[in-house]
Amino acid sequence: MASPLRRSKRKNPVIRTRVPQLPPMARSRIFLGLTSAAARGVFELQVCRECGAIQYPPREACHVCLSDGLDWKEQSGAGQLVAHTMLRHAMENYFRERLPWRLGIVKLDVSDDLRNPHPAPSLIVHLHGDCPEPPAPVRVFAMLDRSGQAILVALPEKDTPHMTDDLQMREMTCDPKFRKSLVTDGKSPVGQAVVKELIKAGSDLVWVGEAAPWKKIPGWDEIKALQDVTVVDLDVTNPDSVRRCAAQIGQKVDILINTAEQHRAYRIDGRHGTENARAEMEINYLGLLRLAQEFGPVMRSRAADTEINAVAWVNILSIYALSNNPNQSTFSASKAAAHSLAQGIRASMQQAGVRVINIFPGPLDVEWNQELRPPKVSPNALAREIVKALRGGAEDVYPGDIAKDWYKRWREDPKVLERELAFAD
Repeated sequence: MASPLRRSKRKNPVIRTRVPQLPPMARSRIFLGLTSAAARGVFELQVCRECGAIQYPPREACHVCLSDGLDWKEQSGAGQLVAHTMLRHAMENYFRERLPWRLGIVKLDVSDDLRNPHPAPSLIVHLHGDCPEPPAPVRVFAMLDRSGQAILVALPEKDTPHMTDDLQMREMTCDPKFRKSLVTDGKSPVGQAVVKELIKAGSDLVWVGEAAPWKKIPGWDEIKALQDVTVVDLDVTNPDSVRRCAAQIGQKVDILINTAEQHRAYRIDGRHGTENARAEMEINYLGLLRLAQEFGPVMRSRAADTEINAVAWVNILSIYALSNNPNQSTFSASKAAAHSLAQGIRASMQQAGVRVINIFPGPLDVEWNQELRPPKVSPNALAREIVKALRGGAEDVYPGDIAKDWYKRWREDPKVLERELAFAD
């Protein structure tokens, strides 16, 4: 059984900070289909259209009939552990610093697919420490490693105590437990819900950004009174404020969650002038840029600091970032700009192994969406999805029924979705 994780001791300032190392990241273009699914938290393998054979590893043509008609399809992940080993020597620097490392071979269970007459594939997996000796039933998941590439991880058939405390799982996830987090805006309903959820998840300390102290917001006094919360002066529209905050706590932040947002529900022709659009860009886009410029470099430098290191950057975007919602045109445009910037941040942070998680919720149940009919995503539900993403291996999350539906239609044909939104009532 995995031992309960203990709070790490204060780092000795004399000891040199470890340079971040990445696991091997070379992959073929075909293999990136597995990475694409893992980024959404889904385990998919190629399935041949002609004979139904499941392919592993991913390949250009079916290994049975040589057909090139291979489709990525979700797998249940149920399988049988048939062999395991403990890696004690490695040539790769990333694994040399983390030995021993458990690996295994799992035979996938495809018995429920009656049209597949071919033998089930065998998968090479990273093996959780609580998986029993083979033969044993296990669950296989696709996750992203520190390099941002897909890996397969086998977990016990049923959850075990302290399961997330396994050292290999900690390496492949961004669990908030015993880590220090920064929530950039604690006055919004989403920010307050995220703070409470992080504390519930075991975060060691939560810094909460406060802009405009003169504003009296419901629930803010309750947040400030929480034992594990420290309020910091942080206004993402003010470069000096962001710089001072980064200088004060940047070298201690393990998880940054950007909840700062300007949201107004207007059509392009619904409000004269550019003041609202400018404010949305100032916070939703330029605010994110300021945070990335000040906090990004120091978080990258701490990606391998100790057992409790900088691991994750979370951006709360919107499903409107993928395709403009005409009823909230300027807000959608600002989120699209933030999405593009977030992809740049991900490319930069990934070089050190810090995961960038983008959250694309549907309409939130907040004041500026009060005229919208349900379903809407509550701040509490969104906060739970963020913590779930940190504990899992995904990097793109779509909370809410509307977000999932929009994303599905966007993947099928962005132009069709654009037309549907343009003529929607």
